[in-house]
Amino acid sequence: MALRGRPRSFDREVALNSVMKVFWEKGYECAQINDFTAAIGITPPSFYAAFGSKEQAFREAVDHYTATIGGAPLVALDQAATIQQGIRAMLETHADKVYACPAGGCMVSVSSIQCKPENIQVKEFLKAIRQTSFERIFARCERALQDGDLPEGTDLTQMAEFYHAMLQSLSYEARDGGSREAIQSIIEMAMRAMPERVTVPA
Repeated sequence: MALRGRPRSFDREVALNSVMKVFWEKGYECAQINDFTAAIGITPPSFYAAFGSKEQAFREAVDHYTATIGGAPLVALDQAATIQQGIRAMLETHADKVYACPAGGCMVSVSSIQCKPENIQVKEFLKAIRQTSFERIFARCERALQDGDLPEGTDLTQMAEFYHAMLQSLSYEARDGGSREAIQSIIEMAMRAMPERVTVPA
């Protein structure tokens, strides 16, 4: 007999993680309700009862991603003692995380590379998240300038834009099947653009 409604064993956090992985692999537009129900093991009515709609499920899944896997690189950036250490930690943590999904890549970067006009709100939602990431990198660069990690006159906007773009580049490299070793080579090249620390700790 087919299950009706939400199964007694339904664990919403586990289900949300499964929904996240479906969106991460297939992207927003290609992911279908049957993909979610198969991944979770529930019926369509149970899915809608739990998440409301596909878009609501996506937004929640992205929030879950950015609070966990996707947020780790920026945490590494913020916690490092210097901008030089922080940028490397951010890139290397990101490089590790883009392999957390078999399909590869960053969920925020690859979920809506192309988007139908009726789903423009999803594209804008992801764009806002990427903008927030840029702003966090820029703020860390500003702190680095004040701390003496960077030389006076450093173009902080250009630096933040460059390393933010590197995050997306590493994501696409992983999505295209690039190895972790290949990504590490890209990181080493990117770090050559980072000025050496200006001041030396006492």
